[in-house]
Amino acid sequence: MRDQTLFDRIDLHLIRVLHTVLIERSVSRAALRLGMHQPAVSASLRRLRELAGDPLLVRSGTQMQPTEVGLRMMQPAADILRAAEGLFSDARQFDPKTATRTFGIAASDYLDPQFLPRLMAYLKQHAPNCPVDILPLSAEAHYEEQLAQGEVDVVIGNWPQPPQGLHMAKLFEDEVVCLVSPKHPAVRRGWDVEQWLQSEHIAPTPAYPGALGVIDEQLAGMGLSRQVAARCAHFSLIPDMVASSLLVMTSGRLFCERFAQRLQLAILPCPVEFPPLVYYQLWHARSHAGAATRWLREGVRNVALTLRNQ
Repeated sequence: MRDQTLFDRIDLHLIRVLHTVLIERSVSRAALRLGMHQPAVSASLRRLRELAGDPLLVRSGTQMQPTEVGLRMMQPAADILRAAEGLFSDARQFDPKTATRTFGIAASDYLDPQFLPRLMAYLKQHAPNCPVDILPLSAEAHYEEQLAQGEVDVVIGNWPQPPQGLHMAKLFEDEVVCLVSPKHPAVRRGWDVEQWLQSEHIAPTPAYPGALGVIDEQLAGMGLSRQVAARCAHFSLIPDMVASSLLVMTSGRLFCERFAQRLQLAILPCPVEFPPLVYYQLWHARSHAGAATRWLREGVRNVALTLRNQ
């Protein structure tokens, strides 16, 4: 309890006076450097002597010299002042070239197969010493809790109704289209809503039991349902499954175009008029003002823009 009482009597201003007096070895010079009146510095020195139980600075001839206790306190005092300065300057400034903090990003691969690789390249180029953890959005992921606890800095998603209580910034919108094999009958004859609903669809595995994906949730709101013949937890593998079957994948045009470029696939308009898919990033209020997380969110936005500019 005695130590706690002692600690409660120490403030950062006293540490600054202590360090300056010991460095200058003069109360008057310390006062000039601190921009204080000399009596105020003398009063602080008296408090420091009482707290330390030592004179800290004694006269030696015509000069003042630190005592052994004073000499031992010089470096710790400098360390405290440096740490205090960094405590707030780091909160307001972020130098990605020298930073070493870890970034946590929760995202699926449904936005664009090139997004996460490009984001990783961006982060390693601009913040080379910052480790990066990319976490999946899965049934086991409680991303709101992870954001609140600081385990994740941003979540990238496209839920029709974003969770309440989180900050959100839109990345871009994308048209809903269908990806099919060139052998699919709809490539030759086209299709209407009923034919599309009766086709065999492949969809991503729900995030949790009973959940509906973006497409099925919107269909349910229209009073419609499609025939889902297959589900896959690995979104980026679905186009390969479509290429070797008559399954239909319904997703954003940007995602579908990436795979149509390298696989034998066709992109068809969707006969159901879906609203555009909206992709966004989410973050918690705890990291809203942080310089590092602001920089990360700006990087996510910049990388997302490169996807649309091609």
